[in-house]
Amino acid sequence: MSNIPEELSYTKDHEWVRIKGDLATIGITDHAQNQLGDVVYVELPKVGDKFESSEPFGSVESVKAVSEIYMPISGAVVEVNDALNDAPEKVNEDPYGSGWMIVVRMDDSAQADSLLSSIEYEDYIKSEAAE
Repeated sequence: MSNIPEELSYTKDHEWVRIKGDLATIGITDHAQNQLGDVVYVELPKVGDKFESSEPFGSVESVKAVSEIYMPISGAVVEVNDALNDAPEKVNEDPYGSGWMIVVRMDDSAQADSLLSSIEYEDYIKSEAAE
């Protein structure tokens, strides 16, 4: 079973969100990186870019496919993990740590209420696998 930290929130598009105050750190889940295989390139937005919830904000290219990454919450990008430019494999090695992607200043923290808990996300993965 994938690693699903309890303190994070999740989306059905397999992004994770760590919320501190009005900031949200975002990356892709362990499950997502397992599905993708070896990540070879990550395309991320620039600081200052604004996105609405569920809009694509970047992409992850692996040996298998290119997948868009979707914004779990509306807001403006305040930090980008530039280390992924030179070391995209961090997404595979440590998706919840050094493989984080962006930090966003949330427009409306109430949107976080619509994200999945770790238990809901685990149930979602199981139901997806059963299909």
